[in-house]
This record gives sequence, C-alpha cells and structure tokens, in this order.
Amino acid sequence: MVCLGNICRSPLAEGVLKSKVDPSQVFVDSAGTAGYHVGNPPDERSIAVANKYGIDISAQKCRRFSKTDFRDFDYIYAMDKSNFSNIIKLANGKVDERKVKLLLDEVDLGLSEVPDPYYGGEDGFEKVYQMVDLACQVIAKRLN
Repeated sequence: MVCLGNICRSPLAEGVLKSKVDPSQVFVDSAGTAGYHVGNPPDERSIAVANKYGIDISAQKCRRFSKTDFRDFDYIYAMDKSNFSNIIKLANGKVDERKVKLLLDEVDLGLSEVPDPYYGGEDGFEKVYQMVDLACQVIAKRLN
C-alpha cells in the first residue's frame, strides 16, 4: 500500500487489509513515495479512524518505497495516479510494472484515486477508510 507520505492513506490500507487476511499467509506493508515522515507513526486522525473500527495502526512506522519492494511484494497498490507514476519510474521492467495497480481499480466507486485527507477534517479520514475498506474486502477475498 503506497501513498505520498505514508502517514494517512497507506497506513490505513495496511491496517485494514491486515485485519482481513491470515497474517501467517499474507504479509502486508505500506510505504510512501516521499521521505517526509520516515520513522514517524501514522497521522493521529488515521490512527483514530482505524481505532473506531477496531484496528490498531499506532505501532506502524513510516518508510519510503524502494526498488526492493518490487522483489519483496507480489502486489503494489498506489492510492493515486501521481504515486502510481512515481512507483512505475522505479520499476525494473514489465514484470515489476505489472505488480502496480491503483487501489480503487479493485472496486467500482466511480473514482480512480483515494483522496489525500491530510489537509481536511476528520470526515475526510472517514471517507478514505470506507473506500479503502471496500477495496481491501475484494483483495482479501482473492488472497484468502
């Protein structure tokens, strides 16, 4: 799960998908394409909305997406087109590129991107949670 800073959308997506899969069978992680917040926990508003649904993401630490992620992961989900493009730029060819998808391509919500809630209010984090939850339900069914 990849967004820009790895403090709002992708930590939520990581936590939601982890809550829906068998952790002994599926490894889920998140990262950001920018290194603004490396080592920091997720945004307090992401932590709060996750807690509202019984998911604890407070122990996550932000990290930056790297080329080795193509080796380590079978699926790489970007939250928006900008981050998708930034990920693709690091790909080592078509095999790597085929691993990358937009998260909302998994569901039909009439949107292709998960909006960044960082500069908005708490309702934005709720909306992001709902979108991510629907997409992760689809992904989890395929992985389980």
